[in-house]
Amino acid sequence: MSAVRQPLVVRSSFTARGHRLAYTEFGDGKRWVLLMPGLLVPALMQEQLAMALAASGAHVLALDPLGHGRSDRPDGMAEYSIESFAADAIALLDHLDIDEAVVGGTSLGANVTLEVARKAPQRVRGMIIEMPVLENAMVASVIAFGPLLVALHFGGRMLRPFAAGLRTIPRRFVPFWGNVALDVMRQDPIPSAALLKGLFFSHIAPYGAQRRAMTMPALVIGHHIDPVHPFSDAGVLTDELPNARLVEASNILELRLRPARLTAEINGFVATCWSPRAVAKPRRQRRRTA
Repeated sequence: MSAVRQPLVVRSSFTARGHRLAYTEFGDGKRWVLLMPGLLVPALMQEQLAMALAASGAHVLALDPLGHGRSDRPDGMAEYSIESFAADAIALLDHLDIDEAVVGGTSLGANVTLEVARKAPQRVRGMIIEMPVLENAMVASVIAFGPLLVALHFGGRMLRPFAAGLRTIPRRFVPFWGNVALDVMRQDPIPSAALLKGLFFSHIAPYGAQRRAMTMPALVIGHHIDPVHPFSDAGVLTDELPNARLVEASNILELRLRPARLTAEINGFVATCWSPRAVAKPRRQRRRTA
């Protein structure tokens, strides 16, 4: 009995807006998918989904936005906004000569996906929108992230030794999801404060009229009992997007801890997005960077 071949995994980086942005490439199929993480969370959170999609024939990119994961973390709040994160995602597609991709993300990554679709609709084959943060989440988001912003802004220098100490813990001694959680706390707190300030002072997502103009297929995933990611936002977005389908998750962690059902939904959606034209346009060879 032959063993199942594991998808190729390559960790790389490129430069956008003068900063180094890290991404991981999974698989070598013809169906491009770009995934982005939630706020302050590394793209590592998407690795299990990316591996599953790659095993089904997709070619998946997991991008660490600026200020996240292995990417650079500048201190200036002007570097961080939904618009700039979307521009960086499009820059990654340009860097790899990718004409179209299914673009998706979780929470912040979901909102960035919508902004990519607004800025470059011709590049978006479909959207995977998990836990969008839209108008109904605004008050809860301020309540949830306002105190964190205050703590990071005023206590960032005192918290730096704590974050540095966490970075000394060997990753091999920590379970996968433990490392994802620790990576949030391992980050330098001062750039994290700048990131939150940049988002607080920029628009959080495309407006309703702009969303209603997005005609590409969309898979929207929402769940109940989470005021920062209210199910009502997922429902409103599904109604606004002309070609969207809503899938209800049982809770905020279903895709991470019990992924089979939602992964099957996402796999089927990606296959449907690419079904009219299974082979992407050829792209020139490029040199990978470490």
